[in-house]
Amino acid sequence: MSTTMKNMSLENIAAAVSGIYHGPADNLKKQVTGVTLDSRQIQSYGLFFATKGERTNGHKYLPMIYEKGALCAIVERDLEAADLPEGMAIDEVSYIKVTDSFAALRHLAAWYRMQLDVKVVGITGSVGKTSTKEMVASVLAQKYRVLKTEGNFNNAVGLPLTVFRLREEDEVAVLEMGISEFGEMSVLAAIDRPDVALITNIGQCHLENLGTRDGILLAKTEMFHYLKDDGCVVLNGGDDKLITVSEVKGKAPIFFNDGKGSFATDIESRGLKGTDCVLHTPAGEISVHIPIPGAHQVQNALAAAAVGQVLGLTNEQIAAGVEKVQSLGGRSRILETGRYTLIDDCYNANPVSMKAGLALLQQADTRKVAVLGDMFELGADEKAMHRGVGTAMKEEGISPDVLICIGSLAREIYEGAPEETEKYLFADKPAFIEKYGEILKQDDTVLLKASHGMGFSELVELLSQ
Repeated sequence: MSTTMKNMSLENIAAAVSGIYHGPADNLKKQVTGVTLDSRQIQSYGLFFATKGERTNGHKYLPMIYEKGALCAIVERDLEAADLPEGMAIDEVSYIKVTDSFAALRHLAAWYRMQLDVKVVGITGSVGKTSTKEMVASVLAQKYRVLKTEGNFNNAVGLPLTVFRLREEDEVAVLEMGISEFGEMSVLAAIDRPDVALITNIGQCHLENLGTRDGILLAKTEMFHYLKDDGCVVLNGGDDKLITVSEVKGKAPIFFNDGKGSFATDIESRGLKGTDCVLHTPAGEISVHIPIPGAHQVQNALAAAAVGQVLGLTNEQIAAGVEKVQSLGGRSRILETGRYTLIDDCYNANPVSMKAGLALLQQADTRKVAVLGDMFELGADEKAMHRGVGTAMKEEGISPDVLICIGSLAREIYEGAPEETEKYLFADKPAFIEKYGEILKQDDTVLLKASHGMGFSELVELLSQ
């Protein structure tokens, strides 16, 4: 990968962030090699953003970043001798003073994105953003050099940092965008300016802030205002809200999973080893093996096929990409521990994904154990939504052999679950950890599912030992 970033000279950076440059004039033409907010990650000739957060103030790390060879820092105040390593003078270092370092981060990322000849696929939705992102990136990698969002870098800080990872040799960026309030999508989309805008679905996440599913639709589709003029929109045709979108910038959306031009047949579950199916697309039929378990992965494959066809991939390339996709930690990842088979699906949770996880658990051929925790940000109806997961176990045939609920809201799942289910309720993780050895048995298949804030990754690590 290139060490320099295209057009990222200090002169251009200062203009892009509307900042005031201080330092040697000779440095203005020099280019930075990378951008970070973490002083521990600074590299020689790097650019450091000194930001003020809830836990720390980046300005206190300025001596460290200059000592490690940073070319420049973005700061919110004039620097003093105490901000520099011992023996270094103020007139020897470069810094750019701005009013708001976080705003400057976003502005610079938006400017840098436009310096690159790269196609951007922006992905959002209530459920399945990350798994769809992984599928799309795997498919597009069969033809292009692809950079994708890593981890949870999908917000107003993470997205800019992902954009700054792009280099001239990258051809496509697959960028995930997560929001919880009105206006946030506009901030994100103004940075990545997508060529392809993909929405997976309109579910029930973030009802606390967005009110209704119509509110969620409105918030997600803010992305359309920043779509490139020659860009296109790819939508889930199986979603009752998304099918109401008839036109974006004078063009009809491309629908996947619509039961007409894009659908799947011959779907055959291979249990926890994935799914075989035939994807029917406007460009023909594609027989694929999806190596990640879960019925929802078929929809992800249809989405990836649609994006692949927009960007000129052959059906053979699409099939190869689907078959090479890999699961991520916390998202339906299968772990064989020697004692248990774990379904690590604890990165996040909402009623739809919770039920999808339970349905996935049903594919196991051993005793099925569901360890479920609280789901957050569901709004005023949060208790009813939790109880609905419990009642759905019988109604939808997704009841595990053993149900373990952890947390105050998960109590509602416990209460709604079928009486005949062997079930346990724990107030918190320590209470469960104390007793799990008496409940779990050799060769159990164990689903772990909760919102990220519940910290169920700790339980995955514990049960993996």
